[in-house]
Amino acid sequence: MEHIDRTVVIRFDTRSSRICEFCRDLDPQFRLRRPLDQMVASTRKAVASAHMTEDGYVRHRMLELRQISSRESVTAA
Repeated sequence: MEHIDRTVVIRFDTRSSRICEFCRDLDPQFRLRRPLDQMVASTRKAVASAHMTEDGYVRHRMLELRQISSRESVTAA
């Protein structure tokens, strides 16, 4: 649970937000998300912690982990 402080209030200001390109490109269910779950702070890169909601954060992290786990493991020869 987050504490209410100025940082959190700014975080939920949708005037300074944009769609997360990473999630939009990789999540086939992206358009079904709630609008706030699609948004990231416009002053930050499209990373999980920039998401405006916890659900958006979690879904972004799941996409990152899926992407990492789908890569072939590099083994030393």
